[in-house]
Amino acid sequence: MLDISAEHLSKYYMLTPSGGRRLPLMTRRRRTFWAIKDVSFGVRRGEALGIIGPNGSGKSTLVKLFSRITAPSEGTIILNGRLAALIELGAGFHPDLTGRENIFLNGSILGMTHREIAGKISDIVEFAEIGDFIDVPVKKYSTGMYVRLGFSIAAHLDSDIVLFDEVLAVGDVGFQARCFERVENLREAGKTVVLVSHDFAAIERICDRAVLLRSGQIEMIGEPSAVIEHYQAVASSALADGGRAGGEPSRITCKTLSFAAPTGEPVQTGGPLRCCLAYEALEPLDDIIVTVSLNWPSGYLCTQLSTSEGLELGPGAGEIEFYCSKLTMQRGLYTVDVLIERRGEVLDWRRRCSLLRVGAGKIVAGDFYIEHSCRIRQLTLER
Repeated sequence: MLDISAEHLSKYYMLTPSGGRRLPLMTRRRRTFWAIKDVSFGVRRGEALGIIGPNGSGKSTLVKLFSRITAPSEGTIILNGRLAALIELGAGFHPDLTGRENIFLNGSILGMTHREIAGKISDIVEFAEIGDFIDVPVKKYSTGMYVRLGFSIAAHLDSDIVLFDEVLAVGDVGFQARCFERVENLREAGKTVVLVSHDFAAIERICDRAVLLRSGQIEMIGEPSAVIEHYQAVASSALADGGRAGGEPSRITCKTLSFAAPTGEPVQTGGPLRCCLAYEALEPLDDIIVTVSLNWPSGYLCTQLSTSEGLELGPGAGEIEFYCSKLTMQRGLYTVDVLIERRGEVLDWRRRCSLLRVGAGKIVAGDFYIEHSCRIRQLTLER
């Protein structure tokens, strides 16, 4: 049975050029922008579906259509069950009301009855880790407290379908772990989950299937790992297509970037890593520094691979190879940035141009792998 069914779903907006504001309305040239175009898929009851894609691909529009914030221009959406959408956490909070009062206010906005809220308020407060601040006006809350309370309210809705739109990265590391635990509990309870996120590790961990959107249309749908690998291949090809992050093409250009073990096997925690960056230079260059940045799924910098200062490169095509004998990064997907600079001048800069997948290695718990050994020494007791 399908809990969500989208048939030939489309949504367009009429755009007017900003330069035409001074002209009469009838003389302005308007154009049709299709945010979503002829999208069809279904989500089975109890299934978790991930939705990924580059910025501007239509993910947010699809979320608004599912949550009934906006209506489709064409096509139909059928929802079998009550839907809870975790989109704008804390939307509807009144700054002068206390956290407790906002729980009742926000819960009512989300469709909960007063009795439902009263029965769950203790669990909501405990999950949000607000403590004594629950009776303090929310205008005095920190940003973390604010979003934690908003997530906690929405996560305790008694719904059949739960839609998450980039909300699993709220709070600190401990609270994020609790958010993932909450999602897994929903899955165990047979709830249908739709997760929209740039966090590919979360998509792989939670979802049964994934949908890749591009330019408002479905490019691929299937197993999360296969869809993400396809997305990674497209992102890597953007290097050769001139996807520079800023400025005009310069004297040196990144062409391709690849990661693998020296034997060609997949990269694993505790194993060796070979990173190969192909470039093309228009002229001889000196004092070049090349940096490959590896970022956590949250977007924060994890670590970097960098050449030594004073690197000299000849004209034409070439490769720069980085080698790591023991990779300490844990399993997961990491986004990659590439920067080529010379005496403080940025020659080429590619943000989020590729992905590094690190598989399970020697140890898969914790944040980093540490190479170590163990020795046992038997002590004899004197009598």
